[in-house]
Amino acid sequence: MLLLLILLALQLAAAAPLANGCGKKPFLPGITQYRFKLKSSGKSRSYSYHLPSNYDPNKQYPVVLGFHGSSSTGLFFELDSKMSEERFSKEKIMVYPNGIGGSWAGPTYHKGSSVDEDVQFVQDIVKDLEAKFCIDSSQIYGVGMSNGGGFIGSLACSPVGSGIFAALAAGSGAFYTDLNGPSNGCNPSSKPLPVLEVHGGSDRTVKYAGGQGDGGPLPPVSDWVNWWAQRNGCTSKTESTTHGGDVHHSSWTCGGKKGVVQHYKVDSLGHCWADTELNLSQISVPQGPGPIQASSIIMQFFDQFAKAA
Repeated sequence: MLLLLILLALQLAAAAPLANGCGKKPFLPGITQYRFKLKSSGKSRSYSYHLPSNYDPNKQYPVVLGFHGSSSTGLFFELDSKMSEERFSKEKIMVYPNGIGGSWAGPTYHKGSSVDEDVQFVQDIVKDLEAKFCIDSSQIYGVGMSNGGGFIGSLACSPVGSGIFAALAAGSGAFYTDLNGPSNGCNPSSKPLPVLEVHGGSDRTVKYAGGQGDGGPLPPVSDWVNWWAQRNGCTSKTESTTHGGDVHHSSWTCGGKKGVVQHYKVDSLGHCWADTELNLSQISVPQGPGPIQASSIIMQFFDQFAKAA
């Protein structure tokens, strides 16, 4: 009898990671649910989520958190990037947090939260998702645009924030909190940490060469990417140029795995989400569609990586 009870306890313990969100009937899969609220660091915060249309509550799903730019919202980033469309997200749960006052901590213009509080908010979102849905905690990814891309940099350098994610990506990243080289002030929880960045050579808001930005000094983008190659102990680099010399792709092998750090510089791209189809941020620059589709590139990048147990 005692042996039977012990075996039963072991079975329950093994099933514990699936106990919270798995098995629960979802609300309207395939339709984004907006501004779901929670308390984090004593503040009222919100996020939106989008479940795959064929969501199965008994199957574990990858999760992608998308961080909007300044003076913006998760809804804008969802519409601009089109990442909730199943041609990009496929079978991933898409999540769009909202920064306080329309931005994320790091630049001097941000008010209302610290970097640590925004990192805590991300932790609290993940806990909330685990309680509601059947998620695979080894396949949580983060992507951001502009100020949201800079927050991706803050998460990557945080021993707490980086521990959440299997891989991270930024578009037109404004890396206000990562200025001082490969080691100073950057402490990812484990290495290598897969990182991808897409940036425009014609970006007038977050200039490729770095310098003074709207929220303080910014590093040259090429330096920032190289710092991550150094942090990850990358041993070799390949480069290619396509689309008539407009797109420059760099890829590093780290720990024996290809493509752990990747960078796309698009000479013709301004401060907008890279897309071969017209999107909202392109209209605001203004410019038309470009040669690459960041949402497709980033999702394929994420699919290569899972966090070690």
